[in-house]
Amino acid sequence: MAMSRSPQDARASALLDWYARHRRVLPWRALPGRRADPYHVWLSEIMLQQTTVATVKSYFDHFVARWPRVQDLAAAPLDDVLHAWQGLGYYARARNLHKCARAVATDHGGRFPEIEAELLALPGVGPYTAAAIAAIAFDQPASPVDGNIERVVARLRHIAEPLPAGKKAIQAAARNLTPRARAGDFAQAMMDLGAMVCTPRAPKCGLCPWHDACAARAAGDAEDLPARAARTPKPTRHGVAFWIEDATGRVLLRRRPERGLLGGMMEIPSTDWRDDPWGLDTPLFRRRLGPKSARSATPSPISICA
Repeated sequence: MAMSRSPQDARASALLDWYARHRRVLPWRALPGRRADPYHVWLSEIMLQQTTVATVKSYFDHFVARWPRVQDLAAAPLDDVLHAWQGLGYYARARNLHKCARAVATDHGGRFPEIEAELLALPGVGPYTAAAIAAIAFDQPASPVDGNIERVVARLRHIAEPLPAGKKAIQAAARNLTPRARAGDFAQAMMDLGAMVCTPRAPKCGLCPWHDACAARAAGDAEDLPARAARTPKPTRHGVAFWIEDATGRVLLRRRPERGLLGGMMEIPSTDWRDDPWGLDTPLFRRRLGPKSARSATPSPISICA
């Protein structure tokens, strides 16, 4: 007598069947039936943070061609890695990428740990990235939740609590959905479902393998989920940047602190950022430049929304 499958198993099977037919072909993904390279999974996940798949493809190919193994990346000078990263932004990711490669090469013999807790101890690896590597590279029953998966789960379970407060319930629901077998394929199937079918606007519910099970579709408000809390107004900060040249035309630059926005990058000198605009009558200028110099100086005021 055949045993009936649980709703959870049937749902996972339906998604995996859909994935077998519609999966995206991406340079860091393993071919069907093959195990993904942990180095490729890790590298792509770091690059994909706050960056589109279309942008990452060429960078990934370039990095893998230049540094085929994590040991090769670990042995590379940091400046070479930062130069290759140009255009991806958020340079702290590149610095942590290099630190993580060195940690894997030095402390783990060039092999990525398989367990989430050990992956989390690596530089630059947060909960999502650790879960993604554990699931995709090692088929551990881990549940990464990126923006696509977040949207799929919020709609499937009709989790209406606005983000970011609703993230906890979404993550718990994602863990409950994840099967113990083929967790890596399941995670990638969820990513593809969110990217291709369960889109932010005009979701293609008629093409979804979870059409009948989706609570938000049944309620008629799929496009409204996940809900987001109202954003607080961004404050405006003011600063003054100084362009200083010597007689040969060389421009004075300084290196930013390692931690924080654009850590370690070069910039022209500037004041601190503050709520009030800077003026030539500001004590800072009168004290450092003198009254006469301050009147003739031409600092460039900058305002940003932070």
